[in-house]
Amino acid sequence: MRTDTFDHRNEQDGTGSVTRPAQSAYGEFAQAMPAVRAGQIASSFGGFIATCAVMYVLADYSAWLAIALAPLAAGFLVRIFIIQHDCGHGAFFRTRRSNDILGIICSLVTLAPYAAWKRQHAGHHGVWNNLDQRQSGLDIYSSCLTVAEYRALTPGAQWRHRLIRHPLVANLLLPPIVFLLLYRFPFDAPRSWRREKIAVYLTDLALLAIIVGLGLAVGFDRVLIVQLPVMVCAAIIGVWLFSVQHRFENTSWLRADEWTAEQAALRGSSYLRLPNILRWFTGNIGFHHIHHLNPRIPNYRLAACQKANPDLHDTPTLSFTDALRAWRYSLWDEEQHRMVSFASAHGRAAP
Repeated sequence: MRTDTFDHRNEQDGTGSVTRPAQSAYGEFAQAMPAVRAGQIASSFGGFIATCAVMYVLADYSAWLAIALAPLAAGFLVRIFIIQHDCGHGAFFRTRRSNDILGIICSLVTLAPYAAWKRQHAGHHGVWNNLDQRQSGLDIYSSCLTVAEYRALTPGAQWRHRLIRHPLVANLLLPPIVFLLLYRFPFDAPRSWRREKIAVYLTDLALLAIIVGLGLAVGFDRVLIVQLPVMVCAAIIGVWLFSVQHRFENTSWLRADEWTAEQAALRGSSYLRLPNILRWFTGNIGFHHIHHLNPRIPNYRLAACQKANPDLHDTPTLSFTDALRAWRYSLWDEEQHRMVSFASAHGRAAP
């Protein structure tokens, strides 16, 4: 998903890990576990490939039977994206080269060009929930307007703002467009991102070769029947997971003079409490507050970090039901210090 274009190289170490004392308290959990890491790679890629293979077989009998397995394949694809995410933060391997190699491999499945996505996402880690460093026009999922800013818009601008953030548009229509189309072009990358731009087009060429190869081997109609529903499902799930961890009622948005990385992590990110099976498929991304405190902690150690540190238990917690209801929170109310709905901003009771 698209985040802002804040240049992290001036403020960070290149992986989105802001240097701060709080990280040292959790540094022991940033150590990789090779056996677990290998198992995660095998189960994620193995599960995805196996499920897609079954879908191709079923497509010979019924397209609907094949499509019925798309959510399962999408779950494995989300897990692969979490591995790419860890690689982008330098958390999956000790060396940058190893992280980048696996990250690029993951991107050929997730369709998110690794180099550009990595740098954009690091920008998000530098400014998340900072009211004075928002670029809401570029990122509708982790940014927002204040109630005062929204009320200052013209009626037409308010209508357009609400439309693009309508649940059906933001949560169902746009995510597949982002991954399938917008990620194919580095249209929003600064001129200085020359390497990242080239990497986007190289990723596109590699994806084209993979699609053509699959199409010639099994038929382009089968490729469409299998891969498109999987990608659509995975994009919707992944974008929702990212959005809900930052845009919930009792989050915290701060002005620059009050903003600190620790405060933004512990109050501006959530602990999304998911059932175990969903936690496995989503790579523990529900422990988002810990991830923002120290992005060097690999996904498979986030739960252990939470359990071992009682001081992390007071962060805003969302149940799965809470998360499903969070779509209504679209604007930050600086007076009430909480997210509110568009209906509330218009003086009506929230639905």
